[in-house]
Amino acid sequence: MRKPVPSPGLPRLLLLAAGLTGTHAALAQTLPTEIAPPPAVTTPAAPEPEPVSTMFIPSVTDENTEPLRGVKVANASGSLSAVTDSVGQVRMDAPQGEVLILSIDGSEVRRFVVGTSLRPIILLDTKHPAVARLKPVQLLNSTAIRPDLTAASTQTIYYNDLQKLPVTSFLTALTGRVAGLQTFSFSGQPGNDIVGASLLGQSPTVVIDGIVRPIYAFDLEEIESVTVLKDALSSAMLGVRNSNAGVLNVTTRRGTPGQPRISFTVQSAIQQPLKLPQALDSYNYATLYNEARVNDGLAPLYTARDLELYQNGQDPIGHPNVNWRDQVLKKSSQLNRYTFSASGGNKYAKYFVSVEHLNQSGLLKTSDINKYNTSNDYKSYTLRSNVDLQLNKKLSAGVHLLGRILDSNDSGAGISSVLSSIVNTPANAYPVYNANGSYGGTQQFQNNIQAQAIGSGYRENYRRDVIADFYLKRSLDELTPGLWARATGSYYASLSENIARNKAYATFLQTTPATGEPTYQQFGANGDQANGNGIANQNNTTYLEAALGYDRQLGAHGLNAIVLGSRQAFTQDSDLPYTTQGISGRASYNYQGKYVAEFAFGLNGTNRFPDDGAFRYGFFPAGGLAWNISREDFMKSQQWLSYLKLYGSYGLTGNDVPSYFTYLQTYFDTSGPYFGTSAGQASGISEQVLANVNRTWEKAQKLSVGVQGAVLDNHLGFTLEYYNSKYYDLLQQRGLSTSLIGQQYPDENIGQNRNYGFTGQLTYQQSFGKLSLLMAGNVGVQQSKVLFADEVYRPYPWMRRTGQRIGQSFGYIADGLFQSAAEIAGSATTVGYRPQPGDIKYKDLNGDGVIDQLDQAVIGNTQPTVPFGASLSLRYGSFDFSVLAQGVLNRTVYLSGGSEYAFQNGGFGGAFEQHLDRWTPDNPNATYPRLGLGANPNNQAVSSYWVHDNNYLRIKNVELGYTLPLGLSSKARLQSVRLFASATNLLTFSQYDRIDPEVFNNAYPQQRLLNLGLNIKL
Repeated sequence: MRKPVPSPGLPRLLLLAAGLTGTHAALAQTLPTEIAPPPAVTTPAAPEPEPVSTMFIPSVTDENTEPLRGVKVANASGSLSAVTDSVGQVRMDAPQGEVLILSIDGSEVRRFVVGTSLRPIILLDTKHPAVARLKPVQLLNSTAIRPDLTAASTQTIYYNDLQKLPVTSFLTALTGRVAGLQTFSFSGQPGNDIVGASLLGQSPTVVIDGIVRPIYAFDLEEIESVTVLKDALSSAMLGVRNSNAGVLNVTTRRGTPGQPRISFTVQSAIQQPLKLPQALDSYNYATLYNEARVNDGLAPLYTARDLELYQNGQDPIGHPNVNWRDQVLKKSSQLNRYTFSASGGNKYAKYFVSVEHLNQSGLLKTSDINKYNTSNDYKSYTLRSNVDLQLNKKLSAGVHLLGRILDSNDSGAGISSVLSSIVNTPANAYPVYNANGSYGGTQQFQNNIQAQAIGSGYRENYRRDVIADFYLKRSLDELTPGLWARATGSYYASLSENIARNKAYATFLQTTPATGEPTYQQFGANGDQANGNGIANQNNTTYLEAALGYDRQLGAHGLNAIVLGSRQAFTQDSDLPYTTQGISGRASYNYQGKYVAEFAFGLNGTNRFPDDGAFRYGFFPAGGLAWNISREDFMKSQQWLSYLKLYGSYGLTGNDVPSYFTYLQTYFDTSGPYFGTSAGQASGISEQVLANVNRTWEKAQKLSVGVQGAVLDNHLGFTLEYYNSKYYDLLQQRGLSTSLIGQQYPDENIGQNRNYGFTGQLTYQQSFGKLSLLMAGNVGVQQSKVLFADEVYRPYPWMRRTGQRIGQSFGYIADGLFQSAAEIAGSATTVGYRPQPGDIKYKDLNGDGVIDQLDQAVIGNTQPTVPFGASLSLRYGSFDFSVLAQGVLNRTVYLSGGSEYAFQNGGFGGAFEQHLDRWTPDNPNATYPRLGLGANPNNQAVSSYWVHDNNYLRIKNVELGYTLPLGLSSKARLQSVRLFASATNLLTFSQYDRIDPEVFNNAYPQQRLLNLGLNIKL
């Protein structure tokens, strides 16, 4: 028998799974002891005549250094075998050169060779279906459970995928990665890039480190994972704050024992606006304007000479032709991001610290005439510190801190006003500058856009956020093994302050007579800078929690349970606090890991409801069952099936829709009435919206069933789920109310809706020598229906909202454009309007010969909305490549407003490229009706004419990376060096491609980002 020798230290081992990041792939090139997972075991030559046996203590983690529990490590003969513990470690006497096999649920994941100089780190890719089953699901209130031991419907996105996009909102980073989750970018403005989310057709609640917090802007490198909780079982503990559609559960990163891991990332991106309205030049504008006047029975405004001067540009003052978009907006802007993080620890303390600085410039051009910045720029500074302590064998504690400084800048007029003016100001309105350098303007257009951008002063917004979380956790093993208690406290404060330094400016109309000097007519006046500041908003939140938990395996029986009491108080500005409190809990039981039964509940309420006991607190239970079929003895012969689980849940959720004490009748002061003379004036009060003393929670009964599995030796994983949720007691105003009482009716719990559909996920992962491949796809089929709405009487079925999709639009059904007076005479008449050829023709649905409100029906899509996403990752040697695509099918968009209609604002507004294809007798198949000035009650009525297909496919992200070989980086004492280039919103394929499918109607445009980055790990 060989005599063991003292270990020179923990041997270092790096296990690379099939789908590693570029950093890990580069490390693999330098490890001669690492071998690919071939069908047969290949034993390398021993470095010595007799291999030395040593205590082998590898730590099995994922690619984010999170420990994995339950991984079997064994040699080929089975004489050496162990399973990783709660910190991902195994202990065994293994000789150097021994080939060990890593397996999960009997499926081989990777092979490696015991070495002498490699540290005990084994990295597994979380995208591997078998590995994913070992990653704990992060549930509510900082609890976790293995995904195969829960009946809840969840999906988790990890750090490596989240940080691929150089964005500020983690919602944007989730786009295209979660089945059933649809995100909407309403604006691309720096510091205000508003993103909405719809999960299974409803708005989800955001929970951060176990506490409800409406925070979306993040340093993405500080997020360990976002777990999407989709069903009643996974979200029941929230009780009245379930927001009807599940939870986005954000978990920030923690330290892990081991040597310090230091990472520095620098990124620099060019931002380019995707879509902006294409305004006409002066010649085309004037041509169409004359045509519109003639259509309205007026004489043309512009002469042939005017049109000639607009076209040749010989009179830039009297006949200007200004492209205002190019004049005041940049072609591109800059985004720079710097992130530093460090993590590590030992058995007594663990830490994760990160610092980030983001500098994002806006689209507004600036001028050297100012000594201050007038562009819409944004800067942020973020510090995160998560420290977890093991005070003694039974007592642990944690201090988790976040501090943020968010600074934004803008012109005095504001970017929104500038964008609005660009849309509403034609190219020939006025010159940018007059001959004497003054701002151009007219009686109609006094707000020179250039002056708005650089001459109106500037404004700043300063926001400060602070979060402090504390916890103490004690093991109560002396009472019974697996029992523990935890106390948590949290404070969150936010302050937003505006500073306005506005300047007034004058504009001038230059008139040049045939002989003599130009004259100037002034509009407005130049003024000194006016300084002001004020608190835009401030709020704070306190949270207290006491929890008792139990986690134990008794032979074949496993039990995981928690019960807690919590209280959260939120104060906004001068409002009275909004407080929620109550108890909640969850219990999960499994037998032999095959059969799972789970129960969860929330019993809580808020102070915004009547304090009579019946309405202040609500009870929201949920239960679920799961069956791991593949672990049954009769399934072991099915070699093609690696894993299969059936699961389902049913429960009740609540949504308090926190109103401001609407169960109390309120009265406001009003102007006093007069009795006789003015001397007899008396004060008065006005009764407001009627109180609703019976107001209660909105509720939902949710059913979710699914199947999850893996085949082909865990290479192909799949999940398919069906959900059906009935929402009732929805707050709505009664449609059959009467106005005779002279007051507005309150919202009442009378509405009923249903959301139902399917979600599916598919992943395929395979290695071919040095090449590893990962493909993933997800899809959601979302349908909804109004079950009951107390609507006004509508005599025809096509008018009724009940039975239609939730939020369904109604309007007139367009039937093309009138082509002749004869066609108009033979068609139904329009109430209050006499159509002309080129006007929109509408269907007379009830056949009474009149177009009126009785002919309004469903417009837009009524089919299920289908959000989808797909990703591809390739790794070969030191190179890695990934692409993410996302989109939506069966969606429509309604367009209106100044950027859609021509010559708005009383006939003085702008006109755009789509108006060139207007109806004329020579263009009967036009896409735009005949032109006219100002509002047209027929053509601009809400109708299907302005509804467009909004199906699209967007290449959301493309990334190419290269990791330096370890031999090169190690010479500089670096763990890894990775260079990468990425593009966000690279390409968009849309069925109606005149607009961006997400940001339109003159909002700040969506941005395309072309990004270069460098990551260094020490």
